[in-house]
Amino acid sequence: MTKTAIAIRHVYFEDLGAFDDVLRHCGYAVRYCDLGIDDIGGVDPLATDLIVVLGGPIGVSDEPAYPFLRDELRLLERRLAAARPTLGICLGAQLMARALGARVYPAPEKEIGWGEVQLTAAGRNGPLRHFVGAPVLHWHGDTFDLPEGTELLASTKICPNQAFSFGRHVLACQFHPEISGRGFERWLIGHAVEIAAAPATSPAALRRDTEHFAPQAARRGEACLSEWLAALYNGPE
Repeated sequence: MTKTAIAIRHVYFEDLGAFDDVLRHCGYAVRYCDLGIDDIGGVDPLATDLIVVLGGPIGVSDEPAYPFLRDELRLLERRLAAARPTLGICLGAQLMARALGARVYPAPEKEIGWGEVQLTAAGRNGPLRHFVGAPVLHWHGDTFDLPEGTELLASTKICPNQAFSFGRHVLACQFHPEISGRGFERWLIGHAVEIAAAPATSPAALRRDTEHFAPQAARRGEACLSEWLAALYNGPE
């Protein structure tokens, strides 16, 4: 039976990346809900088999400027309370943390570029184990407190709470496990102002590192997602 997946997309170039093929291979009919264009209020929080909340250049605290964030948070509050399968990436992870009652706030500094995450014991024993010792793409200026009742999976020095799970149905990653390298030039264009304000990196450095790291990162991301999806239906309650 075909399963349904909705990817909530905040900016066009931050899409499902390497995750798209995995979802379709696992039998999901995938569609995007493009915020600012599509009405997220029309998305049933419980009906869809899987919701993936993608990244974007706005913040959780930008609700007054971007009112759709309120509807997005209400959707996530209902979905997470019902333990429906939900995956959050970058901004998506921050929104999920807020929906679970945690504080989201500016990190000590922006984390942009490739670097490893340190996995907890729970992280090493779950789908994120595929990223052990491997650089992942970071692109965020905010971070969050660990929501009550969740399990910490990964950390970095700048952002101690990089990934968490909430039962087996919810996974949130502040880094980008979906990155494939395809279309990455669009990231460099779309985030040009942010990159210019980050003295520790440059378009040339990000382009070079992505060409080097992204192919292997994409394979790791595909394996991670495949394992997580399999556990949704085959793991213990």
